[in-house]
Amino acid sequence: MTPDHSAADKANILSEALPYIQRFYDKTIVIKYGGNAMTERHLMEAFAKDVVLLKLVGMNPVVVHGGGPQIGDLLKKIGKQSDFIQGMRVTDEETLDVVEMVLGMVNQDIVTLINKHGGKAVGLTGKDGNFIHAKKMLVANKDNSEEMLDIGQVGEITSIDPEIIQVLDARDFIPVVAPLGTDKDGNAYNINADVVAGKIAGVLQAEKVIFMTNIPGVLDKEMKLLTGLTPRQVDDLMADGTITGGMIPKVGYAVDAVNSGVKTAHIIDGRVEHALLLEVLTPEGVGTLIKRV
Repeated sequence: MTPDHSAADKANILSEALPYIQRFYDKTIVIKYGGNAMTERHLMEAFAKDVVLLKLVGMNPVVVHGGGPQIGDLLKKIGKQSDFIQGMRVTDEETLDVVEMVLGMVNQDIVTLINKHGGKAVGLTGKDGNFIHAKKMLVANKDNSEEMLDIGQVGEITSIDPEIIQVLDARDFIPVVAPLGTDKDGNAYNINADVVAGKIAGVLQAEKVIFMTNIPGVLDKEMKLLTGLTPRQVDDLMADGTITGGMIPKVGYAVDAVNSGVKTAHIIDGRVEHALLLEVLTPEGVGTLIKRV
């Protein structure tokens, strides 16, 4: 009996994935989960299935998430205005309470979804086991570069102790990390999730760090996707104005991760269903790859 074309196509696809499964077996892949992939139900389900599949074929996914839109929505509901300085949310104590509550809910939603599809996810914040150490972030005043502005309980990472992640990985759990950290006095800080993902990837010497976004990746001036970039090429693209606006920090975090020892960083379009599998297990991928020289 001859299999139909769809069955044969599926077999070919699975066969083509084999070299990637072999290459990345027992390797750590840190995934910054965000954008539409985190808010549209069919994309959320696809993401959870992708993470479980990567784990089942022998890779070690670590998920890091933010919660910016959800935090903004709740602040609006309680009548509290969201103020931003240099793209950073000004975070007083009341806002931090909202941030921690929303990140906790988002974290458990992701854990539940991954577990529903057969994974063993465990939710964490950087406060758990005191594994993300942070300090207060000060930002330069655009109008006076010598003046530094206090934006509240927003933190920058001083160090990461990866032991809790390594223990969970070794026991076949999937860590799901909310971007909070603490200082030596126990003060909590909200931290940019892209930064947390890149720094965790660097500390773990991950094979890949993948940033899920709502754009295809880095585009040239003709709006064509660029990939296989080196940090030097990225610098050139910033200098000539190809990379602009909100893409600058995202690409910067990817380059920082590569420069800290991560083999490749990827900026992918999370609006594409199963984008994660397409990027990891196919030669074409669905985004921009930045690699070490």
